[in-house]
Amino acid sequence: MRRERPFQVGEVSSFERCFTDEDVLEFQRISGDAGRHHARPDAQGRRVVHGLLTATLPTRLGGDIDFLAREMQFEFLRPVFTGDTVRCEATITEVAPEAGRVRLAMSGSCWNQEGKEVLRFQARGVVLDEGA
Repeated sequence: MRRERPFQVGEVSSFERCFTDEDVLEFQRISGDAGRHHARPDAQGRRVVHGLLTATLPTRLGGDIDFLAREMQFEFLRPVFTGDTVRCEATITEVAPEAGRVRLAMSGSCWNQEGKEVLRFQARGVVLDEGA
């Protein structure tokens, strides 16, 4: 791991994306989850975004820091639909340096474009030192 500064409790990162029909159909193909709420648009022409596809937002934030998750917990609070823009924010809650790695815990939430919370999460894992 090569960072300009060490990880700190309270450090916040965020990411935002809009989910499309193509996203849902590709995730359906990859996951095999073809539940009708994902496969068929509703009366407004929207598909329900898979919960685990929504959960790729916090995993993206972990990927930004080379986080190797050991435990992940998700609480899905309301549906996300195609066309929704979802913002995810993660806060580091624990930092424990060890030989060759840093153990981290983080928690956060995701909100849709209306400011409604759609997902809460917690994760524990490690970031390995570069070359470890």
